Amino acid sequence: MKFAMISIDGNNGLAVCDTMGQTRAIMHDDPNFPGDLDSLVTAGGGALEAAGQLLSEAPVIADGSYKFLPPIQKPEKFICVGLNYSDHAAEGGFDIPEHPTIFTRFVSSLIGHQQPLLVPPESEKFDYEGELVVILGKGGRRISKASALEHVVGYSIFNDASVRDFQLRTPQWTVGKNFDDTGAFGPWLVTADEVPSGGAGLKIETRLNDELVQSSNTSMLIFDVATLISELSIAMTLKAGDVIITGTPSGVGAVRDPQLWMKPGDICEVEIEGLGVLSNPVKAE
Repeated sequence: MKFAMISIDGNNGLAVCDTMGQTRAIMHDDPNFPGDLDSLVTAGGGALEAAGQLLSEAPVIADGSYKFLPPIQKPEKFICVGLNYSDHAAEGGFDIPEHPTIFTRFVSSLIGHQQPLLVPPESEKFDYEGELVVILGKGGRRISKASALEHVVGYSIFNDASVRDFQLRTPQWTVGKNFDDTGAFGPWLVTADEVPSGGAGLKIETRLNDELVQSSNTSMLIFDVATLISELSIAMTLKAGDVIITGTPSGVGAVRDPQLWMKPGDICEVEIEGLGVLSNPVKAE
């Protein structure tokens, strides 16, 4: 199923996209509200499936009457992977990594589908990065690669909008990846049963003002989803609800000639086959 977190006039709700493409939702102030995605994913034990069954009979809500929130809003860990497509590493002048390159995002940077990506006044180099999201439904430590995909509850889309002026000041990228309102996430959590194993073989594209600027396939990941989960779990206990952002393909604005930066008035879209389209306007902070 496709789940989303939405808001209507400040009242949050849980929604699904039904087989007709309609959005059905139960809001927080309804006594039948089953919980948000954070709590349902963390609960495990069929809680998400039960919520989906309940929502399948919920009222249809009109497009445009609600806004999307990030599907997972308060994960314990929000882990990002850099340089995970060989063509992207090459275009930036980096060697192919022998191990995953890891950095983190904080929840203060997250926004939902159709919400504005904010260009900070201190930046002239605001870049796009379309990425596949992995959401864990079961945690663990030292998870084997063979069993790693059993820990995935679903997939989503991310635009890891990067403030390059700050990211490249130092070898550590965290500051340039964590400006407020620069991490677009959503719109849907698509359950793993509706996605090819490991999210492999999915077309991934980014468009800026309808111009195709990134086009690749998730089968081109250097470290696939199972490998990432296994490798990360060597160091840390992963938890249900943790989020892994798997990296971006080639075509980022920083390496184009001339360089291509997002600016106020633009619209950036990331589309991943089977997961939908994440679209965000770009505005000045």
